[in-house]
Amino acid sequence: MNAEQFLLELHNWSPAELLAVALALAYLVLAMRQSIWCWPCAFASTAIYFDLFLDRQLYQQSLLQIFYLIMAVYGYWHWRHGARGKQELPVTTWPLRRHLQAATAVLVLTTVTGWLEARYTDAPLPYLDAFTTWGSVVTTWMVARKVLENWLYWLVVDGVLVYVYFISSLPATALLFVVYLGIVIAGYFSWRRTLRLQPA
Repeated sequence: MNAEQFLLELHNWSPAELLAVALALAYLVLAMRQSIWCWPCAFASTAIYFDLFLDRQLYQQSLLQIFYLIMAVYGYWHWRHGARGKQELPVTTWPLRRHLQAATAVLVLTTVTGWLEARYTDAPLPYLDAFTTWGSVVTTWMVARKVLENWLYWLVVDGVLVYVYFISSLPATALLFVVYLGIVIAGYFSWRRTLRLQPA
């Protein structure tokens, strides 16, 4: 999609996409503030995006929305009940070994499912679809567990998704993910401040 087509798509924004964008934006802002209400927003946005991505032949992104629906329920429950007697779930960090394991898993799964999607479907971006899907799976799990580095993972995944959504004729979502990049940076510093202030 070139710039002229992008502007035309902006003029013809889908109401469903706009609603999904608004809810997704609310999710990220609320997650940055560590508000449990981020999870209901995530659930509603995800339900809309499932259909939108399926329509754009982003098959793994569409399947990812099912995972997001489950994680929205899990995240809500874990943030409410996972603190084990504390007022709220604390922010934690992962050791380097855990990050290397996560990166290796994402790369292996990207290679396998990207190849399968390229071979057996008409998906236009199989490997990018696979990478952003598996990267999002790992990162969403990190958000649900309140792992600080989730924001750094999102910086990479969301950066790639800006391009994916731009050429998939989802202009409002592409712009949303540009905004996400700024919120992600703010979220990282906000959670890092919380980590430093919370009791050991």
